[in-house]
Amino acid sequence: MQKMTDLLYRNDAYLKSAKASVLFISEIGGIVFDKSVFYPNSGGQAGDSGRITWGQGNICMIGDTVRTSDGNVMLIPEEGEVIPDVGEMCIQTLDWEKRYRHMRMHTALHLLSVIIPLPVTGGQITAEKGRLDFDMPDAPKDKQMLEQELNNLIADDHAVTTSWISDEELSLNSALIKTLSVKPPIGTGKVRLVKIGDQNRTIDLQPCGGTHVCQTSEIGQVEFGKIEKKGRQNRRVSLKLLY
Repeated sequence: MQKMTDLLYRNDAYLKSAKASVLFISEIGGIVFDKSVFYPNSGGQAGDSGRITWGQGNICMIGDTVRTSDGNVMLIPEEGEVIPDVGEMCIQTLDWEKRYRHMRMHTALHLLSVIIPLPVTGGQITAEKGRLDFDMPDAPKDKQMLEQELNNLIADDHAVTTSWISDEELSLNSALIKTLSVKPPIGTGKVRLVKIGDQNRTIDLQPCGGTHVCQTSEIGQVEFGKIEKKGRQNRRVSLKLLY
């Protein structure tokens, strides 16, 4: 049985660097490590970039990170980069500015799903902007009011924590699943839940395998972009970080 990548980012999204050993190299030069601080493009969140170093000053710039068909994490080097050999011990280092913007935006989108409590039909998170698609026949009447409500939730500085339930428990609590198009991260026997709030008040609770900030105040102020009609009942709500 092939060894699976230990997903370091899942337990500590703030880990910027870590040592790891190369498990194998794909036919296209993708690198799979035994551990990964790099998040792969999945669940609507863009993959991480950064660099790996090894030996006497060897550097390989990583342009993207993807998930393989068997569930491992594969780092994709930029074109023309020299790559390490299988078994080489390397140091992975994230493009932290990009990752942290992903974390801020991902948490902001969870809060967006709170102030617009409708089924989510799609979503995307990049360092520049984020968006959710909603099953929303009619556009909101007051976009500015929704923007203010979202920024108020962010400024309230709610805690963001994680916990775990079994696949079976999730199947018995299907109301936790807000997304219609993106399946929750099931299949390993347990599912990670991301909660916003504290023991006295739950603002949001849903299954999610992405990376998040620890406090909503870290998101900073956000601004609504266009609310676009995407099909008969779908509307796309876009956000951007103001810094």
